[in-house]
Amino acid sequence: MEEEKENIQFELTDELLAQVEGLVEEQDDKALQKLLKEFHYADIAEILDELNLEQAVYVIKLLDSKTTSDILIELDEDNREKVLKNLTAQEIAEEVEELDTDDAADIIAELPEERQTAVIAKIEDEEHKEEIKELLAYDENTAGSLMAKELVKVYETWTVAGCMRRIRGQAKEVTRVHSIYVVNKEEKLIGRLSLKDLIVAKSEQKISELVKVNVDFVNVNERVEEVARLMAKYDLEAIPVIESDDNKVLLGRITIDDIVDVMKEEAERDYQMAAGITGDVDSDDSILQLTRARLPWLFLGLIGGIGAFVIMEGFQESFNKYAVLFFFTPLIAAMAGNVGVQSSAIIVQGLANDDVKGSVNDRLIKEMLLAALNGIILAIVLFLFVWATKGELNTALAVSASLVAVIIVAGLIGTFVPLFLDKRGIDPAIATGPFITTSNDIFGILIYFWIAKMILGI
Repeated sequence: MEEEKENIQFELTDELLAQVEGLVEEQDDKALQKLLKEFHYADIAEILDELNLEQAVYVIKLLDSKTTSDILIELDEDNREKVLKNLTAQEIAEEVEELDTDDAADIIAELPEERQTAVIAKIEDEEHKEEIKELLAYDENTAGSLMAKELVKVYETWTVAGCMRRIRGQAKEVTRVHSIYVVNKEEKLIGRLSLKDLIVAKSEQKISELVKVNVDFVNVNERVEEVARLMAKYDLEAIPVIESDDNKVLLGRITIDDIVDVMKEEAERDYQMAAGITGDVDSDDSILQLTRARLPWLFLGLIGGIGAFVIMEGFQESFNKYAVLFFFTPLIAAMAGNVGVQSSAIIVQGLANDDVKGSVNDRLIKEMLLAALNGIILAIVLFLFVWATKGELNTALAVSASLVAVIIVAGLIGTFVPLFLDKRGIDPAIATGPFITTSNDIFGILIYFWIAKMILGI
């Protein structure tokens, strides 16, 4: 279980890291324990992330399970995987027995299937074991995979005096008491109980007289993104999890720290997708893993470049007669890519925050008007530049008119694609990366030369 410690200012310096490494090498256990005792478990995890595997395992085995169980949760995922490989099933079981069920299930879920079975078999607390097995059975992207079984619940038929006696025992198993949930005799969620109301109430009052029935909840199969959206919208520190909307049996609760982790992982995944990286990778992964993650979108960019080449080759006659058009090709392509990314980024952000309202047509009309306004302003600047430097009115008109059209089309594509992907259940974040940039480059060049050809009469 998580232990509260007085916060102290922590900074991982080279001197501190060298001190820890020295004590590990000397195997000065007492001095090492005394030093690390001063730090929060999250700070110790930061230290272990900088040690080599052998040193990190040594520290984990040295400290008590109550401390190291929390450290394991805070470790970098790759480092945690390596540490767990160097611990026996018995040692891992001792660690997870100190954790809340949700964190324990997260640790075990990272193990290979055979190791999971071995670790679970070593857990001595039968109730804890069964609850962990229950959580492992849920899909990893559902509320069931996030919830903890530890909570404080009371029955509506209890009196205040009886309730106070019983919740003292329950609270010992709960790290933080965010809410007190009220259930009926069938274990179905009725509502929640205010601690203030409980304290000031008369001893003989029934809980049913104090319960607040308006309580937010999620069913166990709800997607984690929806849970995150709901908790963020209503500023909830915790939310109860029920069996189903029809059968409101209280199963557990989800706390805000788990939702923060979900939002962080989602943001990291979206950022990678926007940058054209598929898969969950980081800078420490192997060259082969990084290549597999990057190559698909780089290949798409290559195909886009070949497409642009074919289009430009088809307008070779235009180049021969108006060579100046060639020099504005990078500008048109860049503007198309930038506008498309801007439009798609706004829509993706709106979809993530559930702020996108109204029909697709309304969105497209709004984006078309916005793109037209921006395009006209930029086109005027470009028109004056081309006219002043080249002295050719028709060329200036062709380039600036093309820019307006390209910006409008790029804005429409950037708006429509993420909305379309979202409707099809595909993560719209991929629309903010090379997919949009490449497609808009091709369309932009095609529109540019087509309009220029019409205006210049080539």
